[in-house]
Amino acid sequence: MAKTILGIDVGHNRLKLVLINGRHVKKHVILDMPENLVNEGRIVSPETMGEFLRVSMKENGIRCNKAGFVFSGERVYIRPVTMPIMNEEQLLYNLPYEFRDYITEELKDFVFDYAMISVNKEENNMDVMAAAIPRQLLEDTRAILKKAGLKLVKAAPVLSVYQNILRNQPVTGDGPKDYCILDIGYSGIRMYAFKGDRHLATNELETGLHTLNDAIAEAYSVDPHIAHTYLVNNYDDCQNKEVCTSAFNNIGVELMRTMNFLRYSMQDSSLNDIWVCGGGADIPALLTALEENLDMKIRPAGELLSGFGFSSAEEGNGYLLAAGITQ
Repeated sequence: MAKTILGIDVGHNRLKLVLINGRHVKKHVILDMPENLVNEGRIVSPETMGEFLRVSMKENGIRCNKAGFVFSGERVYIRPVTMPIMNEEQLLYNLPYEFRDYITEELKDFVFDYAMISVNKEENNMDVMAAAIPRQLLEDTRAILKKAGLKLVKAAPVLSVYQNILRNQPVTGDGPKDYCILDIGYSGIRMYAFKGDRHLATNELETGLHTLNDAIAEAYSVDPHIAHTYLVNNYDDCQNKEVCTSAFNNIGVELMRTMNFLRYSMQDSSLNDIWVCGGGADIPALLTALEENLDMKIRPAGELLSGFGFSSAEEGNGYLLAAGITQ
């Protein structure tokens, strides 16, 4: 019998909640969060976050006691590792040593986990996706959820959630399909490339929606927060004016360079589509500029949630991670 779980994705200024039973969405909501509650990907006050989550659940009629949480902060480390075949106890014992060159802090201050990718018995090795999460971050997350009456039953970084989603995509007889997910967020833009659910590369641009907000704020002499409302609501048709079109094209050119590098490194790739999510997925003029610069078909990432019951792929865009963590 399928269990009900609440998927939670905390963004820069929005909280995404999806209540799911199996693969059926029962409720979903996106909420604006209190200002400055999240700073550079970190929740500033777990106590305040927990209370906000509790109140939000109550106001939206969400009843559940189990939760899945997406870790999107920069202090979560994830990397593919090839190791000799071993049992789970041995693997968990050895994982910390795989991060010695990546983590400058004390390894004892981290919790380590993994997801199995493949096992090659002939060569006596296995490929795993290893993750290292600060112990304090995990404890803070549990405290946030406890405040809201929830128990943490699933947790994973963004990359692992995307792999979860792609693992459930239909497979054709031609082998694993190539995917590129483009997350256009507030603080930056991240491009993830996969063959099937196998991660190939991640590239990040510092340019994000905040740069567009700043440009609009200067052009209209308003506060950046007001500028953001101008952007998403296309006030004064600003998306089609020079202040935005120039920025859109600059983003498109930067992404084109990144995509050309990806295609060069993936010479047998059939990467013709790109699935877009994040706040930028709601800006039509930006998507048009990207399609022209990248010469690729721009598709809503919500397509990857087919079967969950969202009214459209566009609606599913905002819930991609919150839904993915529940599976």
